Amino acid sequence: MKTSMRGEGSLGHWMAVLAMLGGLLRMPGPALAAEETAYGRLLARHVRPGTVAGIRANLVDYQVLAKDPDYATALADLAAARPDALAGEGDRFAFWANAYNLLAIKTVVDRYPIAGIKDGGNYLFPIWKKKVGTAAGQEYSLDEIEHGILREDFSEPRVHFAVVCASLSCPDLRVEPYDGARLSEQLENQAMLFLANRTKGVVPRGDRASAEVSSIFKWFGGDFEQAGGVAVFIRGHADPTTKKAVSGLTDAGLSYLDYDWSLNDTARTR
Repeated sequence: MKTSMRGEGSLGHWMAVLAMLGGLLRMPGPALAAEETAYGRLLARHVRPGTVAGIRANLVDYQVLAKDPDYATALADLAAARPDALAGEGDRFAFWANAYNLLAIKTVVDRYPIAGIKDGGNYLFPIWKKKVGTAAGQEYSLDEIEHGILREDFSEPRVHFAVVCASLSCPDLRVEPYDGARLSEQLENQAMLFLANRTKGVVPRGDRASAEVSSIFKWFGGDFEQAGGVAVFIRGHADPTTKKAVSGLTDAGLSYLDYDWSLNDTARTR
């Protein structure tokens, strides 16, 4: 009997130890900094500045990126993520902006070689409406993320400089992910860089009262009303040189640049 009791006690002890170890193994480790994630490493390795068709842009090396083991890891991380568990609004915005940009890359990689992302769809069923990848356990189209989540849930006009649809005239893809802790700084930098880009952002006319601006401001002009309108937004968020060049800009002085939908691909510089 005593031997049996000692055996049961020993078994119970080890079962408790194993249960404790199992709990420790399941405990999440410290969150990685955004730039240390698989997606962050992809951006750092495969995005670089260049000029194509007279447009200055951050270009993506899609061919090499597709073969990088971190690409599959980044997609798996996105699919398994839990944005509903994120505490702050900035963290959730950053998650969905990163999700959009990674899935835009995936949209291109899945169809590569391709002249432009829009070639993945047609007039009746544009690429923006197609389910292109999984985020947080659910399949999404790019439109669902941009318009159904980012524009719907967050009152942030600078979203239009954060999401990048793999095209030359888009705002530049950052070489780092968006990070909730630094989101406002990153978005402000994105806006300033885009407005300073004379090949696709803002082209002052020389009279300080008129300028050619990206068609983004035409398509989504209503999103800038909270900032006082497009012209007020531009004057308020531009770099000092651009701000001086458009100091008298009004909405009546706006005209719009053609939008180049061709691919932001490093292969076009080779």
